[in-house]
Amino acid sequence: MMFAPPRHRARRRLLSVLSAVFVAGSGVMVAGATAHAQPPPPPPALHNVKYTVFAEQPFNVAIYYRDTDPPNWADYSHNPYVYSPKVEAQVGPDQQWVLDVMLANPNEWAMVTATSGQSPQKPNIHCVLAVDGVVVSTDAGPNGALCSIRNW
Repeated sequence: MMFAPPRHRARRRLLSVLSAVFVAGSGVMVAGATAHAQPPPPPPALHNVKYTVFAEQPFNVAIYYRDTDPPNWADYSHNPYVYSPKVEAQVGPDQQWVLDVMLANPNEWAMVTATSGQSPQKPNIHCVLAVDGVVVSTDAGPNGALCSIRNW
């Protein structure tokens, strides 16, 4: 003969099952609420970087410049030319090459360099680097110039 379990055991079992369901459900709700409570970080503020290159004599120069912040130093050093495009430009005393770019960290990455290469002529190349309208670096040389905030 079978007897029905006492009522208090059935209630305890029901309460145990309900509390397990409630705790599991609460964990999901708390985890979901926590994930949505933190907004994504704001994007870094971008700075206007203006590169200017000219020469005292009309000349075709090779110019390398940084127009993108590399994600980190390792990526940059692995292949710097990915982050440093090259252009050829005719410059002179009345003909400047000017480029505006936006960089998040110009103190680390802003850079422009110009060279006359292997030419025996000395066009006296100049560069100017300005960040947010303030000139932060200038350089000049007979065959090339490098403007950067960082020491390379």
